[in-house]
Parts: sequence; structure tokens; C-alpha cells
Amino acid sequence: MSQVTCHPVENRRDQKAFLELERRLYRDDPNWVPPLWSERKKLVGFKPHPFWLDAEGQTFLVRRDDQVVGRVLACVNHAHNRTHKDQVGFFGFFECENDPEAARLLLDTACDWLRQRDMTIARGPIHPSLNYEVGLLVDGFDTPPTFLITYNHPYYESLIKDAGFDKIQDVFSYEASIDILNDLDPKLMFVIEEAQKRFQASTRRIRRSHFNEDVRIFLEIYNKSLQQTWGYVPMSEAEVEEQSAGLKQLLIPELTSIAEIDGKPVGAGFGLLDYNPIIRRIGGKLFPLGWLHLLMGRKKITRLRMVSANVLPEYQKWGLGLVTLYPIVPAALDFGIQVGEFSWVLESNQLSRGTIKRGGATCTKTHRIYDRPLTSDDTDSEKITAADTPEGSLS
Repeated sequence: MSQVTCHPVENRRDQKAFLELERRLYRDDPNWVPPLWSERKKLVGFKPHPFWLDAEGQTFLVRRDDQVVGRVLACVNHAHNRTHKDQVGFFGFFECENDPEAARLLLDTACDWLRQRDMTIARGPIHPSLNYEVGLLVDGFDTPPTFLITYNHPYYESLIKDAGFDKIQDVFSYEASIDILNDLDPKLMFVIEEAQKRFQASTRRIRRSHFNEDVRIFLEIYNKSLQQTWGYVPMSEAEVEEQSAGLKQLLIPELTSIAEIDGKPVGAGFGLLDYNPIIRRIGGKLFPLGWLHLLMGRKKITRLRMVSANVLPEYQKWGLGLVTLYPIVPAALDFGIQVGEFSWVLESNQLSRGTIKRGGATCTKTHRIYDRPLTSDDTDSEKITAADTPEGSLS
């Protein structure tokens, strides 16, 4: 009989095995796109990242005999629990062979770790918060993911459900031809025109001469606009700095829009080019020449991911989101974009979903977030004790 064991990641050899498992599991999958490995190392905690200044986590590996067959990150996001006044722990970066016994032990172990830190619910997959990558793909396996959208094997859903998790929220990706978006429903055009008249709103793109300042405006509006969004936690100042540095390399000013009223920024929208075809070619490695390929090849990209069209709370529900978004469409056409994807959109965000559908977009992918209650008797697995897992360790 083969033996299944689960252990915390404790050294560089374990870290390498954690990362290599992903490569091995998707080696023959034509739709898989490798992550940017330098970013993956930071978000799982193997390298410094500002998210972990206010969170603690532990990565785990599950082995069948000597073969690594699964991995997961368990995480306590203190900022989330302060914001929402709850005790929710998270799991993310889950990968596993189609081995229900190993998957159950792996997820039970992660839940045990969260329970030891007084969490009452385990939620995921979240990588590692809603400000990054979220959800398990449950519909839309026929095409590759766009940039920063997760992808996984279809059988993962049964592994997670069999480990005691139930759906808590879906997130959707919508797709539309840019030509369709350029011919909006007359009702939406009316909303845009009325909002512009009511508020005397104007729009502009990011200024190359004030790039850092304008990227921060984007992130500050993003932080303020999502305060009432399910599960959302504002990025810390250090995270804003980290994200600003990354976006500076990736954003195309022509594909951005800032809405202003009396010179005050009230809305921000931007699209990210779908860099995934290039990332696949460079194997997810930015160094030594990956960055050059990324920057040199972006003029050939024909797909745009609309990541954000956010408006300050006091101006929401007045159509200013559409005002913010609209100037990006002709700019995208001029750039050569053929397809736009709106992702991701929460199931509970009925307003945004309805507006996107009226604009002619169709849902192409569904990702799911699951919850599992953490009680003293919700697992039959062998417990990992505090001695087994270093307190607050981040491997």
C-alpha cells in the first residue's frame, strides 16, 4: 500500500517542489499558461511581498510515497478580518493530481492550520487575496485564460467539494468583439450623455509626464470604490507602491481613462493587454530577456482585458463608470484590439453584470469561490500540531 503524507514547506528544496508541481501537472495542457514565476514566488511567500506584512501563511506539500502529488497555501489575512469583522482563513495556489485521498489530506491539513489560528471558515481558492487572482475555473475550459486569470484542471472541482467545501460566490468573465462595444445600446449611450451633462464630466488618459502620479490615482480610486464589495480589502500603502511599479511596465496610456469633475479624479478605468501568449513563449521567465519580449511583442496583441472601471462611492449609480470606460473603446480599435474581456465580475454585482450584458458581451468563463466551516470535528484527518508547523511561519 502506498502511503500519503502531508508536510509544511520548510526549505528551498520543498519550495522548488511546490513550484515544479504546477509545471508537471500542466505539461501537456495546450490551454495552460505559466505564471510569471518571479511574481508567483512573492505571492506564495517564498520572496518578500508587502501583502505578507499584514498576513501569515504556510505552504504545504502532500506526497504519495516519495512523489509530490499536491500543494496548497493556507493564509490568515489580518486586514480582511479587521475589515469584515470575521474570522475567515483562506487557501490558495491549490494544485493536485486526480487523487481524492491526497487532496482531502492536503485541504484538511490547511484547515487544521487555520483552525489553530482561531479561524471559523476556510475560503478559497484565493491567491492570496481578492486584489490578485481568485477562484476555481468551473466553466470555460475550451480556451486559454487571459492575463492574471486563473486556470486549472476540470477535476479540481470534485476534489474541493469532496473535501467539504461548498460554493459561496461565483466570478464571471465576459467577452465581446470591440466592434460590438463600439456600437452600444442606445440606452447606454443615453446614460453616458446624461451623466456627462449632469456632472460636466471630462475624461483623459494617463499622462506620460506624470505616470507615477496617475497610476496612484487609479489605485486610490480602486481602493475607495470597492469598499462595499463582497470580500474586498483595500490594498495597503506598501501594496499600492508594489502594484504601481508593476503597472508602470504593463499599462498602455492610450488604453486608460480618468474621469474628472471640476478637475478632481472621480473615476478610473484601464485595460490590460492579454500578455499571456507572450508569457507562454518565454515560459513565465522575465529574466534575462523575458521583459524585452514582453515589451517588444505587445503591439501584436489583439485581446484586451478590461480590469477596472471604478468610480468613487459618492458618484456611483450615476453612469460615470460608463463615462470612464467609453473613451477606451476607440483607442483599443486604433491599437488593433479585436476582442475585449471584462473580468472578473462578482456574481453579487448585479449592476455591473447587467450593464456588461446590455453592451453585447457574453459570459465565457466562470470561476468559483468555496467556503468550509471550521469546527472541531469537521475532519477525520490526522491533526498537524503546533509543533509540526512553526507559529506564523511563511515558507
